[in-house]
Amino acid sequence: MRVILFGATGMIGRGVLRECLLDERVSAVLAVGRAATGVSHRKLREVLHGDLLDLAPVEGELGGYDACFFCLGVSSAGMREKEYRHITYDFTVSVGETLARLSPGSTFVYVSGAGTDAHGRAMWARVKGETENALLALPLEAYMFRPGFVQPMHGVRSRTRLYRAAYIITRPLFPVLRRVIGGGMTTTEQIGRAMIAVAERGAAKRILGPADINAL
Repeated sequence: MRVILFGATGMIGRGVLRECLLDERVSAVLAVGRAATGVSHRKLREVLHGDLLDLAPVEGELGGYDACFFCLGVSSAGMREKEYRHITYDFTVSVGETLARLSPGSTFVYVSGAGTDAHGRAMWARVKGETENALLALPLEAYMFRPGFVQPMHGVRSRTRLYRAAYIITRPLFPVLRRVIGGGMTTTEQIGRAMIAVAERGAAKRILGPADINAL
């Protein structure tokens, strides 16, 4: 299968990129983003483009793919709703609408988060929930991944300073956390493999929590 990846320089996106490049079922990966990944691989091609609200300049590169793995996102900490919505909702839906037009029926996997709820009290949960609903309404095979605690694997690091510090502090506790949290914990490796599985054969439901992701 041929895959488009958005957010390949982030923690989850970099983990997904690794799994795509290792998996024989994935024949080609197109990484789209503002910055280069720094990865060189025969299956990987990159398109540098910063404005996801105007994809016209790169539309010619985006057609003919089987799946899109959308891993782009930011922390809502310290952000106003308008700014957070612009990045979380506007960017994501712009990409979804473009791919629905270019490759209707293709698979679109969106990384959301545990606790997402379009009617929730938390700002980030509402915005992500509205984003999920907009994607599910498009003519795509859309799946929402809602991971909880994500353990970075194989040298992958978060770009958010606060998260990096938290991972360093909690790393010795990962085995304990896995026993305590159980199905609420997943890894960048498991997320990447689950995305490929969904693109290959679909899933029983469109909204997938940590245990669902791990099972895939």
